[in-house]
Amino acid sequence: MKIAIFNENLLGLVMGERVADISSVVGWDTVNPNESFLKLVENYQDLKSKIYAEIEFCPTYHLSEVKLKSPVPETRKIWAAPVNYRNHQLEMNKMFNNAPRTIEEIKLFLKSPESLSGPADPILLPIKGRRTDHEAELGYVVGKKAKNVPASEAKDYIFGYFALLDISIRGNEERTWRKSFDTFTPIGPWIVTADEIEDPNDLAMKLWVNDEIRQDGSTKHLIYDCYQCFEAANQNMTLHPGDIIATGTPEGVGPIKAGDCVRIEIEKVGAFTVNVQYAEKVVTEYCVR
Repeated sequence: MKIAIFNENLLGLVMGERVADISSVVGWDTVNPNESFLKLVENYQDLKSKIYAEIEFCPTYHLSEVKLKSPVPETRKIWAAPVNYRNHQLEMNKMFNNAPRTIEEIKLFLKSPESLSGPADPILLPIKGRRTDHEAELGYVVGKKAKNVPASEAKDYIFGYFALLDISIRGNEERTWRKSFDTFTPIGPWIVTADEIEDPNDLAMKLWVNDEIRQDGSTKHLIYDCYQCFEAANQNMTLHPGDIIATGTPEGVGPIKAGDCVRIEIEKVGAFTVNVQYAEKVVTEYCVR
């Protein structure tokens, strides 16, 4: 299934160019979408047949008529994979005249849950004069509580996949600080449930800035694949339904600026485009006084 949240927190099932409002079918509460989402994840196998049985009675809309929101309403944590493609390591070396270590040495890092945003929300640049880069990634949402689950069993704990942008300010601050500003983790356009992705470790991925293609890679080149990322994360701390894991970016990262349009597309998952603009309150630099 392609599961979307749209307009005033309605739950949708995407079918081609249309989205059906299945909120009433699953008992979805638009006032408490996160609570409803966690119930959907927990009861998905039971609700799946009910959704398909009643879908013909649900109102539908063309995708062009609706506003898609983050398909995960809230999250407790976002684990992200740094330098998880060899060619990205090489480009980082050339870009910053150093030899960044890969995920094999430094494992994962955390991004703030507040950085989460949707496929129709703009990326808000908070600092003028600092380079801010795009990073195209495959992301997924955890479906079951997990601790010390090995990679060989990870597939059973993943609810679904989506495209994800890991927006990054370059500088000497800690990675978590530079990547955790509001709107710095757009996801979407919807969740493709794991039962529809046969192999998440072999998906083509592309990113454009305006009309220029910047990134053209595949998850088959991951150093830690999707399941190994899951293992690394839940070895460190317990994962809960709704937690998000970002699997890392291929080569081709580059700067974005206000006025740009960034488009990400992942095979079998989907695509979305977000605009880049300055935040309402922009500073020229952050400092500690």
